Amino acid sequence: MVRVAAWFTVVILLGGLVRGANPVEAETVGQVFRRVNTSVVIVRTRERDTGQQSAASAPTVAGLGSGVVIDSRGRVLTAAHVVQTVDEITVEFLDGHVSAARVVGSEPEADRALLELETPPPGMQAAALGDSDAVEVGDQVCIVGAPYGIGHTRTVGHISARHKPNTVYSGMSLAEFLQTDAAINQGNSGGPMFSLRGEIVGIVSHIISKSGGFEGLGFVVTSNMARHLLLERRSFWSGVDGYVLTGELARVLNLPQPVGLLVQHVAAQSPAATAGLLGGTLRATIAGETLTVGGDVILEVQGLPISGRNSYEAIQARLSQLHPGVPITITVLRGGRRIELTGHLP
Repeated sequence: MVRVAAWFTVVILLGGLVRGANPVEAETVGQVFRRVNTSVVIVRTRERDTGQQSAASAPTVAGLGSGVVIDSRGRVLTAAHVVQTVDEITVEFLDGHVSAARVVGSEPEADRALLELETPPPGMQAAALGDSDAVEVGDQVCIVGAPYGIGHTRTVGHISARHKPNTVYSGMSLAEFLQTDAAINQGNSGGPMFSLRGEIVGIVSHIISKSGGFEGLGFVVTSNMARHLLLERRSFWSGVDGYVLTGELARVLNLPQPVGLLVQHVAAQSPAATAGLLGGTLRATIAGETLTVGGDVILEVQGLPISGRNSYEAIQARLSQLHPGVPITITVLRGGRRIELTGHLP
């Protein structure tokens, strides 16, 4: 999972909310699974591992996650850490249909992303995006996904707790979480949590574990948060994974200001790549943190300095006021020199 999500954003894409029909009565877990299973997909990714060599010679690394179709346009909700910096995405359906997909919106601070399929299958079924405020601690839920690549696996449990934003995981300060004891493992990330009404009430994010496997502490971003951040307002996708440099790390790396965003990885053909941002080339441990260094450090976006997590909202607000085609200026530290790069809104 992406350790610290990149909250620099370059491209704005607007999505609209389309809800499916809402069931009136609760069903059994088996009935829910049989009805919604076809809307759940396996998300497979590929990206370059540039941590020890140049991008040209870097090997390709495969990734795995889950997702869920939410409308007839072929839009899929998944986790941002599954797709944020990948170069290729394919989505697999229960009937074997495979479609390429692209990221059309991402909110790493809440670990949410929105994909759009290139070739939706005929008769594709979408799941209803429900009201996560309507579920309570103790309610039974089920999760459908692809743990370890075993597709369309159902696990059952209950909602264990509800957590407000910025109370569980500092790297996802915008995420409102539902905690669950339904089993979650590698490959479940991005998959849906369903209520017994057959509605999506959350999207799987991460687990807390000492063993590396599931220990009863799973965290799922609420459907209402996903709806608000990706569907009801403009959503950004940069294609960047970054690490916030502050304090001793900022001083060791000779930043000309107290805070900067160290670019770890840039997805090929992403808005960030088009603007000319460079990712890291060498993994190093500095002050106990393992980072990919050698890439750009973002200092400002559109004249707004990177000053901490509060600057994320200010940058987002500034970019949301701009029209398509307007140039975006990104100031970076590269090789000890301060330079300006230019991207454009689509």
